[in-house]
Amino acid sequence: MTFPAMPPAILQFFRASQEGDADTWAEAFAENGVFHDPIGTPPITGRTAIRDFIASVLPNFHPFLGLTPVEAYTVGNHVAVSWHGAAVTLDGSPVNWSGINIYELDDIGLIREAKAYFNQSVFKAQLGAAS
Repeated sequence: MTFPAMPPAILQFFRASQEGDADTWAEAFAENGVFHDPIGTPPITGRTAIRDFIASVLPNFHPFLGLTPVEAYTVGNHVAVSWHGAAVTLDGSPVNWSGINIYELDDIGLIREAKAYFNQSVFKAQLGAAS
């Protein structure tokens, strides 16, 4: 699948999600990066905390198919990306969700802040249906 053109750290974010690689995913963030996943929940601050968060989510799925970017819009150090997510729960139920992420990059091109906009209740309802 071809991804839309995006800055390297954003490409890394999406590719690592599809590979289920928590380390590489978190390395797309600045050391003091902030991740709102989703917006409205307490932010996850710092690359280590972001990595730990991602690593805590991935084992709940087999496989975690990741996030696939659909469209990307870059203006300076700001990037907006619409995406689709897919995973399969441990009991074999599919989970599909979509959203938009807004990124702010730092001066060296790493993610300073990422804000994920998606309907968490839809995501959780699919997990509840799998239980």
